[in-house]
Amino acid sequence: MSEERVFGDVATKLLMENDRVRIWEMRLDPGERSDLHRHDHDYVLVQVSGDKIAGDFEPDTAGEFSGLVEGDVIPGQPMFISKGGIETAVNTGTEPYYEILIELKD
Repeated sequence: MSEERVFGDVATKLLMENDRVRIWEMRLDPGERSDLHRHDHDYVLVQVSGDKIAGDFEPDTAGEFSGLVEGDVIPGQPMFISKGGIETAVNTGTEPYYEILIELKD
């Protein structure tokens, strides 16, 4: 019998929600990991501050990324990401990480 995984929130704090969007902030200290989470909606994220961030994707992820994907933080750069990813975000840098994540519900 397989153990059912429990998914956490897609970011650390829900800022607002209506029938079309859900807006989150993600704050991670250096070395900190988010909850394991699944992206059930397409989303836009905007990195605000930090130096390095990684997504540690599960083997059964259905998103566009796989494995450990690390990159430099580019403050103010918006990124569109398709739904389906199952991951843990990891601050692999030396600075606190901060982003705004906007889930598109329709």
